[in-house]
Amino acid sequence: MAQKNTKRSKPDHYSERARKQGYFARSVYKLEEINNKFGLLKRSGRYLDMGAAPGSWSQYLVRTLQPDLKLVSVDIQEMKYQGPGNLHTVLLGDMYDHAIQQQLSSLGPFDALLSDAAPNTMGNRTVDTLASAGMAEHLIFLARSLVVPGGSLVIKIFQGGEEQNLLRMIREEYTTAKLFKPKACRKESFESFLVGVGRK
Repeated sequence: MAQKNTKRSKPDHYSERARKQGYFARSVYKLEEINNKFGLLKRSGRYLDMGAAPGSWSQYLVRTLQPDLKLVSVDIQEMKYQGPGNLHTVLLGDMYDHAIQQQLSSLGPFDALLSDAAPNTMGNRTVDTLASAGMAEHLIFLARSLVVPGGSLVIKIFQGGEEQNLLRMIREEYTTAKLFKPKACRKESFESFLVGVGRK
C-alpha cells in the first residue's frame, strides 16, 4: 500500500543508508525515529504492521526485537520480506476485508498497531488527503478491538485539515496523542504520523 511517485528516483542519505543496511525501503528510519522518541517497542511484544509491503518496518521489528516478539504483517501486495516463521506471520489481503479482520482478531491482541500505509494517490491533494484520513480513521477503528490496554498506535496521514479531528479521536482513547513528522520523511512530503500511546 505504499505511495508511488515516479519523480522520487534520486537516492538520498536515507535511501543509501537503507541499501547499505539491507533494508527494503528508506521508510524504516521513520519507524526508528518514532520509536526512539516515544519508546513504543518492547521485547516479548505482539505487533501488527498494516500496509507492510515491501517490508522494511517488519524487518526493523524483527531485527530489533527478535527472538522475543510475535509479528503479523498485512498488505494487498506481496511482501519482499519474510521473517522467521516462528516470529512472523504474513497475511496477503486488504485491511478493509472482513476475512482479514477476523484473522487478525484470532492472531491478536497486539501491543501496537503500526501503519505506514497510504492510499493510491490521484495527484489531487484534496482528494488524496481525504483518502488518507479515511484510511487512518479505519485503522483507529480496528485498533479498538486489536490493541491491548496500554498499547500504542502509529498511523501515517497526509496533512490537509483532517489530522486534528483524528488526533481528537485518538486523545479520547489514548493517554498521549501526537502528530509527529520524522526527519526521515522527505522534505517535500506532506505526510506525518498520528501517534497514540497508552490505550485507555
